[in-house]
Amino acid sequence: MMKLQASLALISSLLTPALAIIGADSCVSFTSADGGFLIAGKGSAPQIWTDPTDSNSVFRAVQDFVSDIKKVTGTTLKVSNYTSSSKVTGTPIIVGTLGTPLLNTVVKATNFDTSNVTGQWETFRAMEVSKPLPGVSEAYVIAGSDRRGVIYALYELSEQAGVSPWYWWADVPIQTHSAVYALKCEHGPPTVKYRGIFLNDEQPALQNWAAEKYNGGSNTAPFNHFFYANLFELLLRLKVNYLWPAMWNEFNKFFPGQAWDWYVNKANISLYMQQGVERAKPYENIITIGMRGSGDEPLTASTNIPLLEDIISTQTSILEQVYNTSDVSDIPQMWCLYKEVLGYYEDGLSPPDYVTLLWTDDNWGNILRLPLANETSRAGGAGVYYHLDYVGSPRDYKWITSTQIEKVHEQMSLAVDREATRIWILNVGDLKPYEMSTEFFITYGWDATKWNPYNLDTFRSLWATREFNVPSKSDEIANIVYNVTQFNARRKPELLNSTTFSLINYHEADQVLQDWTATYQASLAIYNSLPSATQPAYFELVHHAAWASYNLNAMYITVGKNNLFSSQWRVSTNDLADQAETLFDEDYTINQEYHTILNGKWDHMMDQTHIGYYYWQQPMGNVLMGVNRVQKNKVPLPGPMRIAMENSAGAWPGDNMNNCAQQYSCPPPTMLTFDPYMPNPSRYLSIALGGPGSFSWNITSTAPWIKLSSTKGTVDRANPETTVEVSIDWSAVGSPSVSGSITVFDTAPGFYTYGDLQQIFINANKTSVPAGFHGHVEGDGSVSIEAPHASENTTVQGIAWSVLPGYGKTLGAIKPLPDGGANATHFAVGTGPSIIYDFYTFHAITSMTTYVAPSMNAMGNDRQLAFAVQIDSSPAQTVTPIPLAAPGGLPAGWDTPDGFVANSIVPVVTNHTGIGPGAHTLTVWMIEPAVVIEKFVINTGNVRASYLGPTESVIV
Repeated sequence: MMKLQASLALISSLLTPALAIIGADSCVSFTSADGGFLIAGKGSAPQIWTDPTDSNSVFRAVQDFVSDIKKVTGTTLKVSNYTSSSKVTGTPIIVGTLGTPLLNTVVKATNFDTSNVTGQWETFRAMEVSKPLPGVSEAYVIAGSDRRGVIYALYELSEQAGVSPWYWWADVPIQTHSAVYALKCEHGPPTVKYRGIFLNDEQPALQNWAAEKYNGGSNTAPFNHFFYANLFELLLRLKVNYLWPAMWNEFNKFFPGQAWDWYVNKANISLYMQQGVERAKPYENIITIGMRGSGDEPLTASTNIPLLEDIISTQTSILEQVYNTSDVSDIPQMWCLYKEVLGYYEDGLSPPDYVTLLWTDDNWGNILRLPLANETSRAGGAGVYYHLDYVGSPRDYKWITSTQIEKVHEQMSLAVDREATRIWILNVGDLKPYEMSTEFFITYGWDATKWNPYNLDTFRSLWATREFNVPSKSDEIANIVYNVTQFNARRKPELLNSTTFSLINYHEADQVLQDWTATYQASLAIYNSLPSATQPAYFELVHHAAWASYNLNAMYITVGKNNLFSSQWRVSTNDLADQAETLFDEDYTINQEYHTILNGKWDHMMDQTHIGYYYWQQPMGNVLMGVNRVQKNKVPLPGPMRIAMENSAGAWPGDNMNNCAQQYSCPPPTMLTFDPYMPNPSRYLSIALGGPGSFSWNITSTAPWIKLSSTKGTVDRANPETTVEVSIDWSAVGSPSVSGSITVFDTAPGFYTYGDLQQIFINANKTSVPAGFHGHVEGDGSVSIEAPHASENTTVQGIAWSVLPGYGKTLGAIKPLPDGGANATHFAVGTGPSIIYDFYTFHAITSMTTYVAPSMNAMGNDRQLAFAVQIDSSPAQTVTPIPLAAPGGLPAGWDTPDGFVANSIVPVVTNHTGIGPGAHTLTVWMIEPAVVIEKFVINTGNVRASYLGPTESVIV
């Protein structure tokens, strides 16, 4: 269902003018009332002084800061290098790295406290000081522990002044102000030391775009220095300090025709590695050790441990030679435990202690493993390689944003708790359109203390305020972004098809389409209300994803209905075929809208194909598949009246394979039994036209308690479908169970084999719960419980099942928190934290399905994810939802086209016998940490097929 709650915290857009501060303390004001230092405006233009011995990167950031302030205020700040003979006047801005002569002079002359800055990593302090230099009464000092400390301070001030990090890459307008005042601004060492992105799977979109914009249309090496100049500025503004560039077949550019095979080509591969280290030596780098095979494959088909040991030994020798040292432990090195490489580690291959172990996810956002208690003391530490984009099984996903930041936070908070914070690298594919998700990942790594499961709405709202400067609409924009990512994360768009969502049960497909339609319409209304200068940014960051995703889902659901209706011989099949083709063409229109905004600035950025997958790899072109048509001028054998009903793919009168098990000569249909606690109180009946012409219809009933939304009407070619809602007047039901029927008559002329009427049986059970009961109530054959809707919760050793708002496929989830780190507590069944759900049934319970979010056994195979479920006082049943996997492999059922990650859920069935009708309690016991549960479905006899599960039961 659509998420309707507002932000969980007040956001700083309540200030006037709007000021959105994301993951930082307030450093800027636009009024003198806050007592800040006047940077620019009101006739003031303080001079900036830098030290000539400082880093060139600091000078570049200073120039960007000057440019930013001019765009914001119209004021140009002058920059000068300070020397002992410089004459400084007025109230300057002093910028520099601690340890440079200028900053040494300032620190010595003032009370500027550097105790929490000196010697730290990427730390800064900025504040107003008195008498920093001869003849200067006041100045604003921006000091960094290192060059990036200074750079991040400058870009933080720019961002808070009104320049989004995405001002170029997403065309976010600069917010202008008459004056900008700087407040005290500081930040300690980041949570994660190295925070980076990986440009990957960049063909066709990013590569084609770069070829056009930077390389004269040539796809040969389009990622040149012009491209990287823009990219590096963005990364530093985002507080990124690490990049994996997009590179393919680089070895063959240096060694044409040579095999990437250590067995047969060790000498040339070693030379290639040595040349790479020589090029890297003058710069700040992390050296990747180890090796994988060509084409992102294992090195060989057999065991590779001796081979990798030889490779790592050779690489160590190269480092010793190039760096002229016998101790390479001070050279940052990393070993990425990706896919089969994790298996080598778990089978005993261990690199030197100073090497960072980079753990990875499963390519779908689920971290495979994290440091155990005996692995947290490694000198090299640990990190995580994570994906927003992937090429591989079960399906590529690289078209559009499809990852919830709720999921990112839940997984990366485990990395924080387990001390995997040396390196975080994010696969961002083409970078666009993953802007917000990328920024959240980096922002969380910059300061993990700022974010928790309960303020992620605030991140989206602050982000919307900063990017679009419409604080009154920020929460609504945040809700749109949430909906788009939640809906797309349920099942990646590339995995959708015409039957993903049930067309007949729980109104599922209709509800999905309704939610997408509302999201798209809300986004369109905001887009149309924005100033023209803001519309391109909103289109790129929000509206394109909402529009394109809505259109894709509408197309697939329309094709699904087209297929269903054709099997029922409904002439509206052809109308749905036309609609599907229109929606298919609309996909291209949306694509071109993106490519033509701002005179084609982003041409090719949406080249990625995404419709018509036959297997895991991207289709070479978008293909509309499986659209049916019926002969519009021929009347079906049973006659022109076609009747279909909820919960069935059958059609009447006549034969249909779905009418009964025998598939022919079936008895009249019976609607599923009605009860007062059905989440949807009615069931629909469709009366449709088959063939040309028209007919009138009417319905009679055998019982006064049967309610019909209409009892007569006409269908024709212009209006070929009528929906009648059937419900029960419970005040007229005088016994626990009643039966009746309705009969539909048509007036079409002619003689038809199956006649001109159709009887349908109706049954109803008048159930009721005792006074005073509170909880979920069985309705429509099940008890469906959203995990956040608990009755009671108990805490043990400071740990409790806690709600993760908005996480997952429907409403949210629960998880034991706090996570507990590498030494997290294991509880015996019945001794740990528990969460209780009260529910009432009218039939015996047969089984229960627990909807567990995909998550790996990250505590190791000897501590599988586990919890226990217990109904009433029956024995608790231990559940281990994730099968064990071979070293370096994935659990059975994980990465198939309808496996756990494709479906975004792990359904776990437990059997419960001997539990009759009445009031019950479901107790869920914690055993191991990191379990995330989204939903429980208790089967009382009629759980039907659907993708999202039955609608939540009525709560009394």
